[in-house]
Amino acid sequence: MNIAHFIFGVFGNATALFLFLAPVVTFKRIIKHKSTEQFSGIPYVMTLLNNLLSAWYGLPFVSPNNILVTTINGTGAVIESVYVLVFLILAPKKEKLKIGGLLALVLSIFAVVAFVSLFALHDNKRKIFCGIAASVFSIIMYGSPLSIMRLVIKTKSVEYMPFLLSLFCFLCGTSWFIYGLLGRDPFVAVPNGFGCALGAMQLILYFIYYDKKAADEKKTTAAEHSVEMGSGKPHQISKDGKPSLNGQV
Repeated sequence: MNIAHFIFGVFGNATALFLFLAPVVTFKRIIKHKSTEQFSGIPYVMTLLNNLLSAWYGLPFVSPNNILVTTINGTGAVIESVYVLVFLILAPKKEKLKIGGLLALVLSIFAVVAFVSLFALHDNKRKIFCGIAASVFSIIMYGSPLSIMRLVIKTKSVEYMPFLLSLFCFLCGTSWFIYGLLGRDPFVAVPNGFGCALGAMQLILYFIYYDKKAADEKKTTAAEHSVEMGSGKPHQISKDGKPSLNGQV
């Protein structure tokens, strides 16, 4: 049981790392253009809060046998901090103020949770308090793709829902869900079970609408090919009223 618990924790670390690194492409674009354009920094600040709370929850004096939760979420907190820092440097002034204010709120929430759990609570009460806080923000993080899923259904297109991101969301949620079940830890199992379900729904939507996208692309290609086949010089009429070849009169 302990071996299986450890294996799923390691696999969960690997898949979660992919999720945290997925926005690198976006940030390469932001840095290259020296502008955050229309991108929002809010998801990265909220993910940072989730990472901080989850990393705190996994510490031995809060929740025994969950150090793998701390390792990946501590890594995630560093990565998300870099994303937030880029926004604070390159975003327009109004966006900087919004992200800066939200960051201050996030750090305040984490500080309150850490302070209360250290000095006001002990043993199981500390674990329950920190576990509830971490679970709430984990569910919020996993729920962020809901707007994209709605867009997919509305447009019948998976253009804005990358397959690999959906796949690793599913694998990450599944890994930590099983990890939580094996460790009999509802504060890990419940939010990640939610993430597993949402990831599965994304994959189902992808396979439903990917076929339509492929069919539409095939029709577009065929139409373009048809136009190209008929795009030579038009037949011209010769002086005797007969069509000439190659446009020659």
